[in-house]
Amino acid sequence: MSVIKGSRIVLGVSGGIAAYKAADLASKLVQAGAVVDVILTPAASRLVGPATFQALTKRPVYSDVFVPWTETWFGHISLGHDADAIAIAPATANTIAKLAHGLADDMLGAVVLSTQAPLLFAPAMEHDMFQNAATQANLQMLRDRGAVQVGPETGRLASGEIGNGRMVSPETIISAIRLALGRDGPLAGHHVVVTAGGTQEPVDPVRFLGNRSSGRMGHALAQAALDAGARVTLITAASGQPVPFGSETVRVRTSQEMLIATTNAVESADALIMSAAVADFRPRESAGEKIKKTSGNSGLTLELARNTDIIASIDRQGLVKVGFAAETENLFEFASAKLREKHLDMIVANDAESTIGSPDSTAQFLFPDGDPVNLPRLPKEEVAEKVICHVARLCRQRIHG
Repeated sequence: MSVIKGSRIVLGVSGGIAAYKAADLASKLVQAGAVVDVILTPAASRLVGPATFQALTKRPVYSDVFVPWTETWFGHISLGHDADAIAIAPATANTIAKLAHGLADDMLGAVVLSTQAPLLFAPAMEHDMFQNAATQANLQMLRDRGAVQVGPETGRLASGEIGNGRMVSPETIISAIRLALGRDGPLAGHHVVVTAGGTQEPVDPVRFLGNRSSGRMGHALAQAALDAGARVTLITAASGQPVPFGSETVRVRTSQEMLIATTNAVESADALIMSAAVADFRPRESAGEKIKKTSGNSGLTLELARNTDIIASIDRQGLVKVGFAAETENLFEFASAKLREKHLDMIVANDAESTIGSPDSTAQFLFPDGDPVNLPRLPKEEVAEKVICHVARLCRQRIHG
């Protein structure tokens, strides 16, 4: 999470029962390398104490707007000026109303009025409070001023009811913070299309031909592109990976669906990163009903048809194309051949057996010109960041010749 590492985040915690989740959020931000200053509203202090956040952040926790100033630190003014982003989680109906109308009767309101940093808020309240016309008007007022609303989601609420008012996960809030921090990154103003996951080619209504791809690399690439300021379209066949906040997500299942979605998306794109594990073949015919075992049936023969090679089929002038090659033998030779034959600007070569389905990857970057780049075994998130650095470079070269 290089975009978060070293950033200064003000975390405002208001007095909803979801305040206990803010401790997990603070912990995850610190683990990602952020400097976190926590502000508790008076109501929040009755639900979770400052000692919890002090232990997690190793920094003072603020609640009183009249905290003493020093010669170099000016309370709410310094907190607001030094912040790279302000996230309020949970944001109760009361806090949302106060911020919408510019009230500064506590430390959180004063800091929000003192900052030019992006403001994000994660609403959390009972369903009827969230749907109330006053709350909706206040939310709209904040969005109109550029604040980013994150959630809420539908789920079990403190009352035991199921409704729309549950605070989103800390991971989603962190993804939104990353989006805000990366807005002026090296891919700002660029549209990047990323494909992810392994396609499924139906044999019958309950069976399919597929592979072990988890989609983790593709989703990490989408997040890294967002961190770099890009507008991202994520075309994904993965079902178990979190979707980065701010991405335009298209869910597909088959190679044909991915072909159509990708062809449409690249019409307005500057770069295509084809990390999906697309099936090379599909059953020529898919049975309409579940195929049954019978006593006289000793086996099953499937006739396969070749799928379209998606990245090779896309030939739009000015589009940066990045492919992936997962091989079990002759990695460099096979990846180099794909680089040439598919007219790619870059290919990421992986050992299939140790990479597919794993959280880590060994990778080699190959280019039409220049020396290969060899990476040690790294988490896929770190590999994704390095891929995006090269994509940004290739986009700049394409623009400037």
